[in-house]
Amino acid sequence: MTFVLPLLCLLCYAVTAGIMTSRLFHQEGPKSRLTTALSGAALALHFVLLTQSLTAEPGQNMSIINVISLVAWLVSLAMFSSSFYLPNAILLPVVYGFSALVVAGGVLIPDQYIVNIALHPELIIHISLALFAYGCLMIAMLYAIQLNYINGRLKQKKASLLHSSLPPLMAVEHILFKLLLVGTLLLTLSLASGFVFLDDMFAQHQAHKTILSLIAWVLYVAVLIGHAKWGWRGRSMLTTTFIGAFLLTLAYFGSRFVREVLLNT
Repeated sequence: MTFVLPLLCLLCYAVTAGIMTSRLFHQEGPKSRLTTALSGAALALHFVLLTQSLTAEPGQNMSIINVISLVAWLVSLAMFSSSFYLPNAILLPVVYGFSALVVAGGVLIPDQYIVNIALHPELIIHISLALFAYGCLMIAMLYAIQLNYINGRLKQKKASLLHSSLPPLMAVEHILFKLLLVGTLLLTLSLASGFVFLDDMFAQHQAHKTILSLIAWVLYVAVLIGHAKWGWRGRSMLTTTFIGAFLLTLAYFGSRFVREVLLNT
């Protein structure tokens, strides 16, 4: 893989994030034809990079960098698509900036973890559900960050908020709980498929993933039930959402990061 394609992708992401950040409090909002075109180009280039890096003989290269890159692309694509009708202006620079770092990481930290999914096609269901669940819940975490930011600025009575493109607080909260609901349902299906398709979810090499994922699932379910029955909201709800996202990240990537990156350096 040459450096030209990753460099172009990184630049498209970085320039888009920079332009959108500079226009964040602009009355017309951070999105423009230029940022839309650059975002589309970055996503297209990122997709080409993924198809090249994931393809390996005799299977697929599911290294931690490639999996993170795939999640980053899914989240970026979802946020880009939803930006035309959902309030996520403050989140796009963060998402694109992270994607740029991931693309750079793919070049600087080449790694291989070959998996032949064709030999176990049922794993496609489990892996797909896990990726979509994680992506959806990470987007929910981003909305939680946005909710906390807007709430803080309202409490400080920032005048600039009145002239910015930031969305109404209740609209962000509504989207947050919708995302939590969908993400938790996907996580439930992912865990269920794991118990069905994998030999032993509590085997030594994956027990920590199962336990951490189950704890995160309990936290997300508690937040949803608490909000539905008792109207939970505010800092405690946001903190629980952050903890759930952290536990899920630790479950998905913790041990693999140590094994594939730290121990190989």
